[in-house]
Amino acid sequence: MSIQRIALLSVHTSPLAPMGGMKTGGMNVYIRELAQELGKNEFHIDIFTRKSSPSEPDVDHSLGPKARVIYLQAGPATPLPPDEQYAHLSEFTANLMAFATVHNLHYDIVYSHYWLSGWVAAKLKEAWGICFVHMFHTLGHMKKRIHANEFYQPDRRILTEAHVLNWADRVIAATPAELAQLRWLYRAKRKQLVVIPPGVNVERFNSSLTAAEARKQLGIDPESHVLLFVGRIEPLKAVDTILEALHVLRERQPSLLKRLHFMIVGGDPESRRDLELQRLQDLSRKLGINQIVSFVGAKEQAHLPVYYSAATAVIVPSDYESFGMVALEAMACGTPVIASQVGGLQFLVRDRETGFHVPAREPISLTEAIIALVSDPAKSASMGASAARAAQAYAWSSIAKRLIEVFETVACQKLPRT
Repeated sequence: MSIQRIALLSVHTSPLAPMGGMKTGGMNVYIRELAQELGKNEFHIDIFTRKSSPSEPDVDHSLGPKARVIYLQAGPATPLPPDEQYAHLSEFTANLMAFATVHNLHYDIVYSHYWLSGWVAAKLKEAWGICFVHMFHTLGHMKKRIHANEFYQPDRRILTEAHVLNWADRVIAATPAELAQLRWLYRAKRKQLVVIPPGVNVERFNSSLTAAEARKQLGIDPESHVLLFVGRIEPLKAVDTILEALHVLRERQPSLLKRLHFMIVGGDPESRRDLELQRLQDLSRKLGINQIVSFVGAKEQAHLPVYYSAATAVIVPSDYESFGMVALEAMACGTPVIASQVGGLQFLVRDRETGFHVPAREPISLTEAIIALVSDPAKSASMGASAARAAQAYAWSSIAKRLIEVFETVACQKLPRT
Protein backbone atom coordinates (compact mmCIF):
# COMPACT_ATOMS: atom_id res chain seq x y z
CA MET A 1 0.00 0.00 0.00
CA SER A 2 1.24 3.50 -0.79
CA ILE A 3 1.50 5.66 2.32
CA GLN A 4 0.44 9.30 2.03
CA ARG A 5 -0.72 10.63 5.41
CA ILE A 6 0.88 9.64 8.74
CA ALA A 7 -0.21 10.50 12.27
CA LEU A 8 2.67 10.78 14.75
CA LEU A 9 1.66 10.70 18.41
CA SER A 10 3.75 12.43 21.07
CA VAL A 11 1.28 12.99 23.86
CA HIS A 12 3.47 13.97 26.77
CA THR A 13 5.92 16.38 25.12
CA SER A 14 5.94 18.64 22.09
CA PRO A 15 8.67 17.97 19.53
CA LEU A 16 9.14 21.74 19.33
CA ALA A 17 10.16 22.11 23.00
CA PRO A 18 13.76 23.29 23.58
CA MET A 19 16.34 20.61 24.36
CA GLY A 20 17.40 20.04 27.93
CA GLY A 21 14.08 21.14 29.42
CA MET A 22 11.67 19.13 31.53
CA LYS A 23 10.95 15.83 29.76
CA THR A 24 12.58 16.97 26.51
CA GLY A 25 15.34 14.97 24.96
CA GLY A 26 16.16 12.56 22.19
CA MET A 27 12.54 11.60 21.55
CA ASN A 28 11.63 15.20 20.77
CA VAL A 29 14.49 15.42 18.29
CA TYR A 30 13.56 12.07 16.76
CA ILE A 31 9.97 13.06 16.05
CA ARG A 32 10.81 16.53 14.78
CA GLU A 33 13.59 15.40 12.45
CA LEU A 34 11.66 12.40 11.15
CA ALA A 35 8.62 14.57 10.41
CA GLN A 36 10.72 17.06 8.47
CA GLU A 37 12.48 14.30 6.52
CA LEU A 38 9.18 12.62 5.61
CA GLY A 39 7.66 15.97 4.71
CA LYS A 40 10.47 16.57 2.23
CA ASN A 41 9.53 13.26 0.61
CA GLU A 42 5.92 14.29 -0.06
CA PHE A 43 4.32 12.57 2.92
CA HIS A 44 1.76 14.53 4.94
CA ILE A 45 2.65 14.40 8.62
CA ASP A 46 0.44 15.41 11.55
CA ILE A 47 2.08 15.32 14.98
CA PHE A 48 -0.43 15.26 17.84
CA THR A 49 0.71 16.45 21.25
CA ARG A 50 -0.89 17.76 24.45
CA LYS A 51 -1.37 21.49 24.93
CA SER A 52 0.73 22.38 27.98
CA SER A 53 0.48 26.17 27.77
CA PRO A 54 -2.30 28.60 26.76
CA SER A 55 0.21 30.32 24.48
CA GLU A 56 0.69 27.24 22.30
CA PRO A 57 -1.21 27.49 19.00
CA ASP A 58 -3.81 24.97 17.96
CA VAL A 59 -1.69 24.15 14.91
CA ASP A 60 1.98 24.95 14.31
CA HIS A 61 3.34 24.90 10.72
CA SER A 62 6.99 25.69 11.49
CA LEU A 63 8.26 22.23 10.47
CA GLY A 64 7.42 22.81 6.81
CA PRO A 65 4.50 22.79 4.38
CA LYS A 66 3.75 19.07 4.81
CA ALA A 67 4.46 18.61 8.52
CA ARG A 68 2.54 20.26 11.33
CA VAL A 69 2.21 19.99 15.10
CA ILE A 70 -1.36 19.88 16.45
CA TYR A 71 -1.88 20.79 20.12
CA LEU A 72 -4.88 19.10 21.72
CA GLN A 73 -6.60 19.93 24.98
CA ALA A 74 -6.14 17.14 27.51
CA GLY A 75 -6.44 18.33 31.06
CA PRO A 76 -5.16 21.74 32.18
CA ALA A 77 -2.96 23.66 29.74
CA THR A 78 0.02 23.46 32.06
CA PRO A 79 3.10 21.19 32.19
CA LEU A 80 2.28 17.87 33.84
CA PRO A 81 4.47 14.85 34.66
CA PRO A 82 3.74 11.86 32.40
CA ASP A 83 2.03 9.90 35.16
CA GLU A 84 -0.43 12.75 35.74
CA GLN A 85 -1.23 12.91 32.03
CA TYR A 86 -2.53 9.35 32.07
CA ALA A 87 -5.89 10.48 33.49
CA HIS A 88 -6.39 12.77 30.48
CA LEU A 89 -5.66 10.26 27.70
CA SER A 90 -9.33 9.65 26.94
CA GLU A 91 -9.87 13.38 26.44
CA PHE A 92 -6.77 13.54 24.20
CA THR A 93 -8.05 10.63 22.10
CA ALA A 94 -11.53 12.11 21.77
CA ASN A 95 -10.12 15.48 20.69
CA LEU A 96 -7.79 13.84 18.17
CA MET A 97 -10.68 11.94 16.61
CA ALA A 98 -12.80 15.11 16.58
CA PHE A 99 -10.00 17.01 14.81
CA ALA A 100 -9.76 14.29 12.17
CA THR A 101 -13.53 14.28 11.68
CA VAL A 102 -13.88 18.07 11.39
CA HIS A 103 -11.04 18.27 8.86
CA ASN A 104 -12.05 15.07 7.04
CA LEU A 105 -8.67 13.44 7.62
CA HIS A 106 -7.94 9.76 7.05
CA TYR A 107 -4.55 8.40 8.06
CA ASP A 108 -2.78 5.47 6.46
CA ILE A 109 -0.74 4.62 9.55
CA VAL A 110 -0.21 5.79 13.14
CA TYR A 111 3.31 5.97 14.58
CA SER A 112 3.18 6.41 18.36
CA HIS A 113 5.95 7.28 20.79
CA TYR A 114 6.32 6.53 24.50
CA TRP A 115 3.83 4.54 26.55
CA LEU A 116 1.17 7.27 26.82
CA SER A 117 0.96 7.66 23.04
CA GLY A 118 0.80 3.88 22.64
CA TRP A 119 -2.38 3.85 24.76
CA VAL A 120 -3.94 6.42 22.42
CA ALA A 121 -2.80 4.52 19.31
CA ALA A 122 -4.46 1.35 20.61
CA LYS A 123 -7.76 3.24 21.02
CA LEU A 124 -7.48 4.67 17.49
CA LYS A 125 -6.88 1.19 16.14
CA GLU A 126 -10.00 -0.03 17.91
CA ALA A 127 -12.15 2.89 16.71
CA TRP A 128 -10.79 3.39 13.20
CA GLY A 129 -9.52 -0.04 12.25
CA ILE A 130 -6.11 1.47 11.52
CA CYS A 131 -2.80 -0.27 12.17
CA PHE A 132 -0.07 1.35 14.21
CA VAL A 133 3.66 1.16 14.73
CA HIS A 134 5.08 2.03 18.13
CA MET A 135 8.42 3.08 19.62
CA PHE A 136 8.87 3.11 23.41
CA HIS A 137 12.14 5.13 23.63
CA THR A 138 12.45 4.11 27.29
CA LEU A 139 10.98 1.15 29.14
CA GLY A 140 9.27 1.15 32.52
CA HIS A 141 10.75 -2.22 33.45
CA MET A 142 14.29 -0.91 32.87
CA LYS A 143 13.67 2.22 34.93
CA LYS A 144 12.19 0.11 37.71
CA ARG A 145 15.31 -2.06 37.76
CA ILE A 146 17.55 1.01 37.92
CA HIS A 147 15.48 2.55 40.73
CA ALA A 148 15.15 -0.73 42.63
CA ASN A 149 16.36 0.83 45.88
CA GLU A 150 14.19 3.92 45.58
CA PHE A 151 10.48 4.64 45.87
CA TYR A 152 9.53 4.11 42.24
CA GLN A 153 6.29 2.43 41.20
CA PRO A 154 5.75 2.47 37.44
CA ASP A 155 3.33 -0.47 37.57
CA ARG A 156 0.62 1.38 35.61
CA ARG A 157 3.21 2.28 33.02
CA ILE A 158 4.50 -1.29 32.74
CA LEU A 159 0.97 -2.67 32.42
CA THR A 160 0.22 -0.09 29.72
CA GLU A 161 3.42 -1.00 27.86
CA ALA A 162 2.37 -4.65 27.90
CA HIS A 163 -1.05 -3.62 26.58
CA VAL A 164 0.56 -1.61 23.77
CA LEU A 165 2.71 -4.59 22.81
CA ASN A 166 -0.43 -6.70 22.49
CA TRP A 167 -2.03 -4.15 20.18
CA ALA A 168 0.84 -2.75 18.11
CA ASP A 169 1.37 -4.16 14.62
CA ARG A 170 5.10 -3.46 14.79
CA VAL A 171 7.41 -2.15 17.48
CA ILE A 172 10.56 -0.26 16.54
CA ALA A 173 13.54 -1.00 18.81
CA ALA A 174 16.42 1.47 18.65
CA THR A 175 19.11 -1.17 19.20
CA PRO A 176 19.56 -4.92 19.61
CA ALA A 177 19.81 -4.22 23.35
CA GLU A 178 16.29 -2.80 23.43
CA LEU A 179 15.01 -5.70 21.35
CA ALA A 180 16.49 -8.11 23.91
CA GLN A 181 14.89 -6.15 26.76
CA LEU A 182 11.47 -6.29 25.08
CA ARG A 183 11.82 -10.03 24.52
CA TRP A 184 13.10 -10.76 28.02
CA LEU A 185 11.10 -8.38 30.23
CA TYR A 186 7.84 -8.16 28.22
CA ARG A 187 7.83 -11.47 26.34
CA ALA A 188 7.37 -9.58 23.07
CA LYS A 189 7.07 -11.67 19.92
CA ARG A 190 10.23 -11.61 17.82
CA LYS A 191 8.36 -11.17 14.53
CA GLN A 192 6.69 -8.05 15.94
CA LEU A 193 10.02 -6.26 16.55
CA VAL A 194 12.18 -4.37 14.06
CA VAL A 195 15.52 -2.75 14.92
CA ILE A 196 15.85 0.69 13.31
CA PRO A 197 18.03 3.26 15.09
CA PRO A 198 17.23 6.96 15.28
CA GLY A 199 18.86 9.20 12.70
CA VAL A 200 20.88 12.39 12.76
CA ASN A 201 20.61 15.56 10.70
CA VAL A 202 24.01 15.46 8.98
CA GLU A 203 23.36 18.84 7.37
CA ARG A 204 23.16 20.45 10.81
CA PHE A 205 25.55 18.21 12.72
CA ASN A 206 28.84 17.87 10.89
CA SER A 207 32.55 18.49 11.33
CA SER A 208 32.77 21.67 9.24
CA LEU A 209 33.38 23.90 12.30
CA THR A 210 36.78 23.56 13.96
CA ALA A 211 37.13 23.32 17.73
CA ALA A 212 39.05 26.59 17.88
CA GLU A 213 36.37 28.43 15.88
CA ALA A 214 33.58 26.97 18.01
CA ARG A 215 35.33 27.87 21.26
CA LYS A 216 35.87 31.40 20.04
CA GLN A 217 32.13 31.71 19.33
CA LEU A 218 31.39 30.56 22.88
CA GLY A 219 33.91 32.96 24.39
CA ILE A 220 36.28 30.20 25.47
CA ASP A 221 40.06 30.16 25.07
CA PRO A 222 40.69 28.28 21.77
CA GLU A 223 43.66 26.51 23.37
CA SER A 224 41.60 25.11 26.27
CA HIS A 225 39.94 21.71 26.52
CA VAL A 226 36.15 21.54 26.79
CA LEU A 227 34.18 18.68 28.29
CA LEU A 228 30.46 18.74 27.53
CA PHE A 229 27.23 17.27 28.83
CA VAL A 230 23.97 17.84 26.93
CA GLY A 231 20.59 16.62 28.11
CA ARG A 232 17.88 16.70 30.74
CA ILE A 233 19.03 17.41 34.26
CA GLU A 234 17.76 14.43 36.20
CA PRO A 235 19.41 11.81 38.44
CA LEU A 236 19.21 9.12 35.74
CA LYS A 237 21.63 11.16 33.59
CA ALA A 238 24.34 10.85 36.29
CA VAL A 239 25.91 14.28 35.76
CA ASP A 240 27.23 14.03 39.31
CA THR A 241 29.56 11.25 38.14
CA ILE A 242 31.28 13.76 35.84
CA LEU A 243 31.72 16.20 38.73
CA GLU A 244 33.17 13.43 40.88
CA ALA A 245 35.54 12.47 38.04
CA LEU A 246 36.77 16.06 37.79
CA HIS A 247 37.39 16.02 41.53
CA VAL A 248 39.51 12.87 41.06
CA LEU A 249 41.33 14.62 38.22
CA ARG A 250 42.10 17.56 40.48
CA GLU A 251 43.68 15.17 42.96
CA ARG A 252 45.64 13.20 40.35
CA GLN A 253 46.67 15.76 37.73
CA PRO A 254 45.76 19.25 38.91
CA SER A 255 47.77 20.82 36.08
CA LEU A 256 45.18 19.58 33.55
CA LEU A 257 42.46 21.65 35.21
CA LYS A 258 44.20 24.89 34.28
CA ARG A 259 43.05 24.53 30.67
CA LEU A 260 39.87 22.54 31.26
CA HIS A 261 36.28 23.74 31.08
CA PHE A 262 33.18 21.63 31.75
CA MET A 263 29.91 22.88 30.24
CA ILE A 264 26.48 21.52 31.19
CA VAL A 265 23.79 22.20 28.58
CA GLY A 266 20.33 21.54 30.02
CA GLY A 267 17.88 22.67 32.65
CA ASP A 268 17.24 26.22 33.81
CA PRO A 269 20.00 27.63 36.07
CA GLU A 270 17.69 30.47 37.11
CA SER A 271 14.90 28.20 38.33
CA ARG A 272 14.69 27.48 42.03
CA ARG A 273 12.36 24.58 41.29
CA ASP A 274 15.06 22.60 39.48
CA LEU A 275 16.23 20.69 42.54
CA GLU A 276 18.60 18.38 40.67
CA LEU A 277 20.34 21.33 39.02
CA GLN A 278 20.71 23.02 42.40
CA ARG A 279 22.14 19.82 43.83
CA LEU A 280 24.73 19.66 41.04
CA GLN A 281 25.67 23.30 41.56
CA ASP A 282 26.12 22.67 45.29
CA LEU A 283 28.15 19.53 44.57
CA SER A 284 30.52 21.36 42.22
CA ARG A 285 31.22 23.90 44.97
CA LYS A 286 31.66 21.20 47.59
CA LEU A 287 34.16 19.36 45.39
CA GLY A 288 36.10 22.55 44.74
CA ILE A 289 35.68 22.48 40.96
CA ASN A 290 32.97 25.11 40.49
CA GLN A 291 35.42 27.52 38.82
CA ILE A 292 35.73 25.23 35.79
CA VAL A 293 32.03 24.24 35.60
CA SER A 294 29.44 26.25 33.64
CA PHE A 295 25.68 25.63 33.78
CA VAL A 296 24.51 27.22 30.53
CA GLY A 297 20.87 26.06 30.45
CA ALA A 298 18.82 24.40 27.72
CA LYS A 299 19.67 25.26 24.11
CA GLU A 300 17.79 24.96 20.84
CA GLN A 301 18.94 22.29 18.40
CA ALA A 302 20.24 24.93 16.01
CA HIS A 303 22.77 26.08 18.63
CA LEU A 304 24.06 22.68 19.68
CA PRO A 305 26.57 22.08 16.84
CA VAL A 306 28.75 24.92 18.16
CA TYR A 307 28.87 23.31 21.61
CA TYR A 308 29.58 19.84 20.21
CA SER A 309 32.30 21.16 17.91
CA ALA A 310 33.95 23.09 20.77
CA ALA A 311 34.26 19.95 22.89
CA THR A 312 37.29 17.75 23.29
CA ALA A 313 34.83 15.10 24.44
CA VAL A 314 31.10 14.80 25.01
CA ILE A 315 30.31 12.76 28.11
CA VAL A 316 27.14 10.64 28.34
CA PRO A 317 27.36 8.96 31.78
CA SER A 318 23.70 7.87 32.04
CA ASP A 319 22.47 4.96 34.13
CA TYR A 320 20.24 4.00 31.20
CA GLU A 321 19.87 5.10 27.57
CA SER A 322 17.72 3.23 25.07
CA PHE A 323 19.83 4.80 22.32
CA GLY A 324 21.75 8.03 23.01
CA MET A 325 20.82 10.79 20.56
CA VAL A 326 23.27 13.25 22.10
CA ALA A 327 26.13 10.83 21.51
CA LEU A 328 25.16 10.47 17.85
CA GLU A 329 24.93 14.24 17.31
CA ALA A 330 28.34 14.70 18.91
CA MET A 331 29.85 11.99 16.73
CA ALA A 332 28.42 13.62 13.61
CA CYS A 333 30.25 16.81 14.63
CA GLY A 334 33.52 14.89 14.82
CA THR A 335 33.71 14.82 18.62
CA PRO A 336 34.71 11.70 20.59
CA VAL A 337 32.16 10.43 23.11
CA ILE A 338 32.82 9.00 26.56
CA ALA A 339 29.73 6.95 27.37
CA SER A 340 28.62 4.62 30.11
CA GLN A 341 28.43 1.04 28.93
CA VAL A 342 24.66 0.74 29.05
CA GLY A 343 21.76 0.22 26.64
CA GLY A 344 22.11 1.65 23.16
CA LEU A 345 25.36 3.44 23.97
CA GLN A 346 27.13 0.07 23.88
CA PHE A 347 26.23 -0.22 20.19
CA LEU A 348 26.45 3.40 19.13
CA VAL A 349 29.86 4.30 20.59
CA ARG A 350 32.71 2.08 19.46
CA ASP A 351 35.13 1.67 22.35
CA ARG A 352 38.61 3.11 21.62
CA GLU A 353 37.55 3.92 18.05
CA THR A 354 34.94 6.70 18.26
CA GLY A 355 35.28 7.22 22.02
CA PHE A 356 35.41 5.25 25.23
CA HIS A 357 33.05 2.97 27.14
CA VAL A 358 33.19 3.34 30.92
CA PRO A 359 31.21 1.51 33.61
CA ALA A 360 28.25 3.50 34.89
CA ARG A 361 28.77 5.37 38.16
CA GLU A 362 32.55 4.82 38.19
CA PRO A 363 34.21 8.25 38.34
CA ILE A 364 37.75 6.84 38.40
CA SER A 365 37.23 5.04 35.07
CA LEU A 366 35.70 8.23 33.67
CA THR A 367 38.69 10.24 34.88
CA GLU A 368 41.06 7.89 33.05
CA ALA A 369 39.11 8.30 29.80
CA ILE A 370 39.16 12.09 30.17
CA ILE A 371 42.92 12.07 30.75
CA ALA A 372 43.45 9.85 27.70
CA LEU A 373 41.73 12.37 25.40
CA VAL A 374 42.88 15.61 27.00
CA SER A 375 46.52 14.56 27.15
CA ASP A 376 46.70 13.10 23.64
CA PRO A 377 45.42 15.51 20.93
CA ALA A 378 46.32 13.06 18.16
CA LYS A 379 44.18 10.33 19.73
CA SER A 380 41.31 12.77 20.19
CA ALA A 381 41.51 13.91 16.58
CA SER A 382 41.64 10.34 15.27
CA MET A 383 38.64 9.27 17.33
CA GLY A 384 36.73 12.37 16.25
CA ALA A 385 37.33 11.61 12.59
CA SER A 386 36.21 8.01 13.08
CA ALA A 387 33.11 9.22 14.91
CA ALA A 388 32.14 11.54 12.05
CA ARG A 389 32.48 8.72 9.52
CA ALA A 390 30.45 6.30 11.65
CA ALA A 391 27.64 8.84 12.06
CA GLN A 392 27.04 9.01 8.31
CA ALA A 393 25.32 5.62 8.43
CA TYR A 394 22.61 7.25 10.58
CA ALA A 395 21.61 10.01 8.15
CA TRP A 396 17.86 10.63 8.38
CA SER A 397 17.38 10.00 4.68
CA SER A 398 18.42 6.36 5.19
CA ILE A 399 16.56 5.86 8.46
CA ALA A 400 13.31 7.36 7.12
CA LYS A 401 13.43 5.05 4.11
CA ARG A 402 13.67 1.99 6.37
CA LEU A 403 10.74 3.21 8.47
CA ILE A 404 8.56 3.80 5.42
CA GLU A 405 9.18 0.23 4.32
CA VAL A 406 7.85 -0.94 7.70
CA PHE A 407 4.87 1.43 7.49
CA GLU A 408 3.92 0.18 4.04
CA THR A 409 4.15 -3.44 5.12
CA VAL A 410 1.96 -2.77 8.14
CA ALA A 411 -0.54 -0.62 6.23
CA CYS A 412 -1.23 -3.53 3.91
CA GLN A 413 -2.74 -5.26 6.96
CA LYS A 414 -5.09 -2.31 7.57
CA LEU A 415 -8.49 -3.38 8.83
CA PRO A 416 -11.74 -2.16 7.28
CA ARG A 417 -12.87 1.16 8.78
CA THR A 418 -15.72 0.65 11.24
